[in-house]
Amino acid sequence: MTASLNIALVGAGLIGRAHLDRLDASGDCNCAAICDPTDGAKALAAERGTPWFASIDEMLTAMKPDGAIIATPNALHVPGAIACLEAGVPVLIEKPLAESVAAAQKLVAVQARTGVAVLGGHHRRHNPIVKAARKLVQEGGIGRLVAVTSLFLIRKPDDYFDVAWRRELGGGPVLINLIHDIDNLRFICGEIDSVQAMTSNATRGFAVEDTAALIFRFANGALGTATVSDVTPTPWSWELSSGENKVYPQRDGLCYLIAGSEGSLSVPGLDRWYYEGRQGWWEPLLRESLAVEPVEPLAEQIRHFCAVIRGTEQPITTADDAAKTLAVIEAVAEAARRGGPVIVGKTGDAA
Repeated sequence: MTASLNIALVGAGLIGRAHLDRLDASGDCNCAAICDPTDGAKALAAERGTPWFASIDEMLTAMKPDGAIIATPNALHVPGAIACLEAGVPVLIEKPLAESVAAAQKLVAVQARTGVAVLGGHHRRHNPIVKAARKLVQEGGIGRLVAVTSLFLIRKPDDYFDVAWRRELGGGPVLINLIHDIDNLRFICGEIDSVQAMTSNATRGFAVEDTAALIFRFANGALGTATVSDVTPTPWSWELSSGENKVYPQRDGLCYLIAGSEGSLSVPGLDRWYYEGRQGWWEPLLRESLAVEPVEPLAEQIRHFCAVIRGTEQPITTADDAAKTLAVIEAVAEAARRGGPVIVGKTGDAA
């Protein structure tokens, strides 16, 4: 029987406690330590009888866990992860990988030098809906990719904005929510080369945007659009249409329309549309609904992390891969500021 892995939880906030629940439910691992300087984290560790540490340095001096989950505030992701990698401890890092691409590249360099595994915490890649969409697109099931439409249209409650930073630049749906959709699109459809973006704060009037419209060019030549808003009641978002997170009431809706030369696919419903034989708008358009077995993505992410630690699986999201998603987000922010196209990875340059 394979021994249970000892995993340290670094950061015991909201997402950290979600990881803790999955660690407790896992048959592959257990929570060996909680590392978080807050009184609440210290009390949680005492209640559980789990070793508590105020800092990563203290933890690594006292013990060497088999792995660590980094669920701290964004600016602490890279220093915490680097400390673990230097100690030979594999890490699962919550999204985004870092607060900036420059910081992410420091982590990428340390990972390359040490050879210690990093798993980026883009948990939606573990959802069987996303995996099935990727498989169909990457294997040519809809022909050559032509166009992609992404929707994040949702209504955040008014009291969400009682927290001051959510009303300021950097606290809006482009940087907070779109990163999930960008990572899904990269995973399903391939790399994004350049972006254009416009934002508006006309509805709420806060400093931060409440609505954005974006255009992408994929490396394979396909074009894509994304419409983003957190002021409108619709079912057209991953959150409300996928059923992944039960805190959101699931509704019939969609979030991605993926069009190819030989067919098309809607997500999350996984309806594939195609012609049989002669193609053309006068011919009957056929529909096939792909079936998947539901899997809880955060739990699957923990299982996968354990397999990565044991060396039986390669990370589904490497440090370099997660940094590329962050680079698209930085390009979107730059394009919105400039009002013109930006090449991904070369912010400041026109596409």
